[in-house]
Amino acid sequence: MKRFFMYGVLCLVVCTLIFSCGKEGAQTKPAQSRVELVIAEAQKLSLEELARKAIEESNGKTIYGVGNSSRGKTALPLFIDYLKSIDSSYSLNYDWQQPKNNKIFDQLTADSLKETGTFALTLIQDGNQIESKMVQTGILDTFIPKEWAAANGVNADTYEGYLPLQTLNKVFMYNNTGSKTYTNCWDFVAPGEHGLFMDIDSEIVGKNFLYMLTREDYATWLKDAFEALPTEKQAVFSSVIQSMQQEAKELALGPNGAYALAWIKLWVESYSAQTDDGPICNVLVDKSATDQFGLIVYSKLRSVEESAAVSVNNITVAAYDDQYNGIGGYGYCHYMFVTDNCPLPWTACAFIAYITCTVDGFGAWGKDMGGYSANPTVASETEAKYGHSRGGYVDGANVFPAKNDAGYDWWTKDGQLVLEDPAYCNSVSFTVGSWIEMLTKYSGR
Repeated sequence: MKRFFMYGVLCLVVCTLIFSCGKEGAQTKPAQSRVELVIAEAQKLSLEELARKAIEESNGKTIYGVGNSSRGKTALPLFIDYLKSIDSSYSLNYDWQQPKNNKIFDQLTADSLKETGTFALTLIQDGNQIESKMVQTGILDTFIPKEWAAANGVNADTYEGYLPLQTLNKVFMYNNTGSKTYTNCWDFVAPGEHGLFMDIDSEIVGKNFLYMLTREDYATWLKDAFEALPTEKQAVFSSVIQSMQQEAKELALGPNGAYALAWIKLWVESYSAQTDDGPICNVLVDKSATDQFGLIVYSKLRSVEESAAVSVNNITVAAYDDQYNGIGGYGYCHYMFVTDNCPLPWTACAFIAYITCTVDGFGAWGKDMGGYSANPTVASETEAKYGHSRGGYVDGANVFPAKNDAGYDWWTKDGQLVLEDPAYCNSVSFTVGSWIEMLTKYSGR
């Protein structure tokens, strides 16, 4: 009996020690990396102060960046010119890479294994994979510029989330040379419709769009759009919505989740998978593309070269029609990060501050409609400089109405733009994502 008593006391002591150590460990935060310490200091400095730090750190060196957008390569020379305006003797070489087929995550992961990496910073999209592969793993660090924080009314030290450079929108548009019109987002998934869309397995932000539709606020938009349909059109979709009720429960979605699942199912099983938005735009603006539609980056309209057969006026942006009901498209962000093993952290922070806090820096992206700076001051000044709201006017005449960008506020409210939320996408990527994977994609073209 004594032996068992002593054994019990020993176990109690051991458990107490384990609990105490665990509790102490839980209260101990991991030490900040060298780069995180620089970021903590950099967030207190103005752009000009950061610029002087960058000049001291990187004069005569080479900075390497990687991103989903080639515009980083356009912005870097502008940044160098800015630094030269402070110190004319400054020089910096640069290299900007744009991996294809979503390889940017593999590239950053491989580079993170080095004590000091090659890449100093990245401009990256797809909030879901950023959260799971880059942030939770400590590969990328968020830097919030002082001026950006002030413009957004936040505190850099307590700000939660990533630093968005801009929000891009992909919108529904259709060729209007025929008699067909699309006045409801459910029209795009009606029998026989095959919208042109970048495949969700080649551009993952498209899959995030589908994830977001299952969030209750966006699912409610789909329900409201359904209820705005004429009775005969509702009948086309009712059975599919009903069949999704049990799926919605099993996936722990909200009361209107079945509407989201029905729309997703019909979309995945009908869209015509394409490799890029540029070719989709080229198809839709041709007068021969009668009754075709697509979901593409709005800014592509800017590069259309007018001819007898090709014109922006051959398309209609669905959401701009006063009779249109439902989602007008979706928006996703380009986020800026410093790599956690950054070789030039001060220079990386200065570059990020320059392109997120100045009109000239954002100009590499700001000249396009459908791309909205996440800095309200820069967004306002960009509109004043480029006049996207009147992008379709020529010599005072409204020649190309589809190019008159209604702006971020309109798109996210009246235009019912579905916005990517990295945390939500990450939370449903396994459940809803696995369900989407079981759908049978349309195999035609």
